[in-house]
Amino acid sequence: MTRQILVTPRSVTRHGHPSLERLRHAGWHIVLGPAGRQPDEDELITLLSGCAGYLAGVEPVTRRVLEAARGLRVISRNGTGVDAIDLPAAARLGITVVRAEGANARGVAELTLAQMLALARHLAAADATLKAGRWSRPPAGIELDGRTLGIIGCGRVGRIVARLALAFGMNVLAFDPAPPSDFAPGPGFRFAGFDDVLAAADCLSLHCPPTADGRPLLDAGAIARLKPGTLLINAARHDLVDPEAVLDALDRGHLAGLAIDVFDTEPPTDRRLADHPRVLATPHLGGYTRESIDRAMETAVDNLLAALAAADDPPRA
Repeated sequence: MTRQILVTPRSVTRHGHPSLERLRHAGWHIVLGPAGRQPDEDELITLLSGCAGYLAGVEPVTRRVLEAARGLRVISRNGTGVDAIDLPAAARLGITVVRAEGANARGVAELTLAQMLALARHLAAADATLKAGRWSRPPAGIELDGRTLGIIGCGRVGRIVARLALAFGMNVLAFDPAPPSDFAPGPGFRFAGFDDVLAAADCLSLHCPPTADGRPLLDAGAIARLKPGTLLINAARHDLVDPEAVLDALDRGHLAGLAIDVFDTEPPTDRRLADHPRVLATPHLGGYTRESIDRAMETAVDNLLAALAAADDPPRA
């Protein structure tokens, strides 16, 4: 097995990380991706040449990339999501894919609450107006106490968001296709059906993977079932929402605001959502905290070393 590992997470290629020393100490040579940005498909093909391991960020890892990476044995994600990786191609080629489950959950959850508060009080618009030299208050905001937060997806992130929202005095309705029976964080929380969550939510936050068929979870029909004036937060996956339907709902005021931390391409080439006056847009900050980065990298390195060791073991008799 070749002794090279490609490392591409943007925070690490820009600033480095102490966990990489563990890989070097184990005898691996580190190949770093482009500093502070995602490599494109052609760059990945070049960078992966001769690599047995790949500590991956959120960049797309296509079938073409995987088929060209002939010596690749293991991909370790420094986060939970693996939808950017062509998993069927990886399985066909015998490439193990592991992920740092839950490592950035707290960071994403706290960003979600920050986004919800910022939307509720029009903080982005107020800050921009004052910095432009004008003293002009935005429309009156809303208080979260007594409001209903709808959560779609009650995994690690959704559960933390629910607890934080309850601490703000909110009621929380959550939809999950397999609701955990042991999660009951308080009397203001309950599980409900998808349509019931949409109908009741004053704020709606998405914390689930993409749908199996690739269709948006929130299309025009689902958005129409939301209350007029709902706040929508998406720090999960860009393709959970239909951008055309969201833009229309924002323009009509049916959605009072959208906070979005994830885009189809990063940075976004279609800027209609990012530039919309009712949108608070952030550059994929969810897991970008010091603590989340440390947890994710330590877990990703643990997973990578274990999976490479297993891949190097001779087959059992």
